Amino acid sequence: MTFRNEQIMAAAPTAGVPRPAIPAPALAMAREVYAARRRRERFLAADLFGEPTWDILLDLFIAAAEARRVPTTSACIGANVPPTTALRWLRILEARGLVEREDDGRDGRRTFVCLTARGLAAMTDLMLNWQAAMGAVAQSTLATDQPRPAPAFSFEMTAD
Repeated sequence: MTFRNEQIMAAAPTAGVPRPAIPAPALAMAREVYAARRRRERFLAADLFGEPTWDILLDLFIAAAEARRVPTTSACIGANVPPTTALRWLRILEARGLVEREDDGRDGRRTFVCLTARGLAAMTDLMLNWQAAMGAVAQSTLATDQPRPAPAFSFEMTAD
């Protein structure tokens, strides 16, 4: 699979070194997707949605845009699954070349995880694609001049 940003990102250094800036629309889309994943838990039970790799990728993408280092333990917590499950998915993402780990030069007990150039390019392209698609949907909806229907009902889910 070839990504539009792959040539730019191929020249990017590895972990711990600044990478090309993430376009603002891609970052805005990632933040909204991440927030929407939390909002949906008000309407549907959280245990219906088990996508720890997606949570990890979104978190690492946003962290890259903010030039923030993510400890491996924080990535595991953000995945909303048991630590062993999150670590397994991190190993899979690492094996597929989407994330990489780096040692903390000051604390030998801690490692950080970040997107690779390939992972960053893929997430950037995906977020820009989604942002463009959502813009097109919004434009076509506005063009119809039809009033939006009210929800059939409104409720919030609570955990038992």
